Amino acid sequence: MSDFISWVSTHQSRFEEVLKRLLPQADAMPQRLHAAMRYSVLDGGKRVRPLLAYAAGELSGAPVERVEIAAAAVELIHAYSLVHDDMPCMDDDVLRRGKPTCHVEYDEATALLVGDALQSLAFQLLSEHRLNDDAARQLQMVKLLAVASGSRGMAGGQAIDLASVGKQLSLPELEQMHIHKTGALIRAAVLLGAQCGAENNRGNLTQAQLDKLDRFGKCMGLAFQVVDDVLDSEADTATLGKTAGKDADNNKPTYVTLLGVAEAKKMAAELHRDALDALTEFGAAARRLRELADFIVMRKY
Repeated sequence: MSDFISWVSTHQSRFEEVLKRLLPQADAMPQRLHAAMRYSVLDGGKRVRPLLAYAAGELSGAPVERVEIAAAAVELIHAYSLVHDDMPCMDDDVLRRGKPTCHVEYDEATALLVGDALQSLAFQLLSEHRLNDDAARQLQMVKLLAVASGSRGMAGGQAIDLASVGKQLSLPELEQMHIHKTGALIRAAVLLGAQCGAENNRGNLTQAQLDKLDRFGKCMGLAFQVVDDVLDSEADTATLGKTAGKDADNNKPTYVTLLGVAEAKKMAAELHRDALDALTEFGAAARRLRELADFIVMRKY
């Protein structure tokens, strides 16, 4: 466990420096927008998606310098979604990662532009850096993140979420919402990290192997959300770094309101087992992915 904790700490620190380098400097025009972008992205969060990308890259033997670009692209999409989700027209929240949300610290118009700019920067990174020696394969990677971010992915899941306020969803309906809203980017992080290889090295996994990794990502994406719902009902605001109990207060359907805490925890454990089963054929190469799966379901914040 100590080795895993060290691995996480090392990669989190490395990734923070990557983000500092890739984000526009705060003193570059327009300064207020760039300062707000850095405020919204840096010094916060568990960096679960980048860690998954790093771990998948290790599994496939991908160069870390390539993986961190893909990881940054996914994290920028995630950060933009949080900025927009917190705005008054969405969830209207005032606290994120233990500090005021972007629209509170700056203003709503700036927050809107921050989200737009972070999304654009994500795709700029994927297109201007070589992530795979096969151009067609890299183009597919760009498409993968685009689909995961759009109406068939994260944005679509958020639309379903907003339309579900005050409604009683069935378990399949709730799962479908979170496969898109939360799961899509987690799956993308795993697949993009795994595909940051060169044309003739072992980073080119077979389609069957990529399907297994996608299965892992899908299970862990759902497990992440189930655990989030449990923590939202059991942990306090100081521990979470965001407003606890907000979904229940807003009458949003969650796994806890649908199943109860005990059954929700049982579901997370089942998804965890299914995710680990998907990694069986990879053996020791999937060690970090297994450890991250454990971390996601056992976390306390």
